[in-house]
Amino acid sequence: MRSMADRDRIHIRDLKLRCIVGVNPNERMRKQKLIVSVTIFTDLTDAGLSDSLDNTIDYSGLTDSITGYVESSSCMLIERVAEEIARICLEPVRSAAVTVLVKKPGALKLTKNVGVEIYRSSNESKTG
Repeated sequence: MRSMADRDRIHIRDLKLRCIVGVNPNERMRKQKLIVSVTIFTDLTDAGLSDSLDNTIDYSGLTDSITGYVESSSCMLIERVAEEIARICLEPVRSAAVTVLVKKPGALKLTKNVGVEIYRSSNESKTG
């Protein structure tokens, strides 16, 4: 049987943010738009029963942290942006896992956007 942390989710959808991102010289000259969505897997039972912010993840504060990081970043790849957002989302002890989708509108001709999506869990360890 799956745990509540596997079933319960907090969604933050379509944050419209700007940062320096890209490998081409023209992409490094000015901020570009990114669209970020995150899904945080966490047990929401206690929050639902108590009606208390202390028993959940403060998604307003989390959104501020994501925004602060992205808008001050200067990455070559949207994969790097996604990885750092995942790390930020997993900082709250209550976060079991996160899915991060980062889209870059206008990155390729003939497409609406290009994006990467990653899944990270709090029990994964990365060496490098």
